[in-house]
Amino acid sequence: MRRSGPPAARGHGGEPEPQDDDTRRLSELAEGAARCMPDCCGAVATAYDGEGARPSAATHPDLAALASVQRCSGEGPIPTAEEDGRTVDAADLLRDRRWPRYRALALDSGVRSSVTMPFRSAGLTVTLSLYSFRAGTLHDAPRGPVRALGDLAAACLARDRSYRAALTELDQLGAALRTRPVVDQACGIVMHVLGCDAEQAFTVLRRVSQTTNRKLADVAAAVVERRGHGLEREFTALTRQA
Repeated sequence: MRRSGPPAARGHGGEPEPQDDDTRRLSELAEGAARCMPDCCGAVATAYDGEGARPSAATHPDLAALASVQRCSGEGPIPTAEEDGRTVDAADLLRDRRWPRYRALALDSGVRSSVTMPFRSAGLTVTLSLYSFRAGTLHDAPRGPVRALGDLAAACLARDRSYRAALTELDQLGAALRTRPVVDQACGIVMHVLGCDAEQAFTVLRRVSQTTNRKLADVAAAVVERRGHGLEREFTALTRQA
């Protein structure tokens, strides 16, 4: 393995994937950390929030494969650091036999030692793994600029995710406000047809939405368009179920 060029973002199978915001942050972390350590031949940065995708970035395809084998097997410095929240130092992989699949692939790639550091922020765990062709050369990595880079990256990733979540919630609220008048109008029609109260009318609309796999707003618009005509029997059946 040789160090080369900019970091390569990798998916679960080691293939290149689009550079989203998380992956760009991780790429910057991996490349910046690798430059901080003279004996480092490359780096991998990953992010995990306990569910969903696990974005990652590596400075070399061989290192992306090392991250992938750990995800697939659930064993290695990255899963261990994520679970324990502590730095995992593999100072000499010729003698370290904790993770056979990781160890075999690392040695086959020319990697002799690695150190993996976890950084946690707002429910998000970022790991930074540094690699070396020589044994025992990365013991100073958890101190100094590399740790500062990791802390900053974790905080920025958590902030970015919170911002995106807030934007999504804002969009949902906006959509709810735009559709509320139609839903209210449809509830009024159902109340008139069935002689029920507002809560029962809304329950009927929601049941129609669920049973037909349509959005509530679409159901409400259809009711308003038809003014409830021809729906009396269906509404009555749903009211009894409720």
